[in-house]
Amino acid sequence: MSDASEPGAAPDSRLLEAHDLALAALREVTPAETIGEPAGYAVEEGGAVSLRFETTLSGYPGWHWTVTLAVVEEAEPTVLEVELLPGEGALLAPEWVPWSVRLQEYKAAQAAAAEASDDDAEGDDGDSDGEDFADDHDEDADEDDFDEDGSPILHAGDVDGVDIDELDDEDSDEDDESDDDDDDESDGDDDSDEDDDDESDDDD
Repeated sequence: MSDASEPGAAPDSRLLEAHDLALAALREVTPAETIGEPAGYAVEEGGAVSLRFETTLSGYPGWHWTVTLAVVEEAEPTVLEVELLPGEGALLAPEWVPWSVRLQEYKAAQAAAAEASDDDAEGDDGDSDGEDFADDHDEDADEDDFDEDGSPILHAGDVDGVDIDELDDEDSDEDDESDDDDDDESDGDDDSDEDDDDESDDDD
């Protein structure tokens, strides 16, 4: 796998062949069992070459051990640096955010939550006020049925809770029946008087 950073630049063959040198450098920083198979190379600026090796470390899928080598005229290749770098599709940590920014975001979230809580509380108070008004209205209506001394207020036509209009209707019915009886008795008396008059005429 090649990833040349300088188009057309040919890597030094001595660097490409320096696998043993690269592996020796890696073993100085990590156990040999964590080093996998070769995974290509990249030509860096200035002619340096980075040799890549798979890593077997758990938790680092897609990462590569990378050893950057360089060479000068009439000298052997040398190691510039050794590092573990992510490849394409590697699992990466989230981008680092400064503490000041995180604190500001936290305060903003807390303020928004507090405002939402206040709005909910105001809504609950409004519902409670409506219920209290309804209760007060019912109590006032009940109190209207009593005088200041606590005695019940009788409405027109009521005496001690008894509807006088109903009594008047009953009395009226009784009066009508009494009048009918009186009329019947009067008619009976008139008939008796007529019979007496007839008997007197016969005697004469």
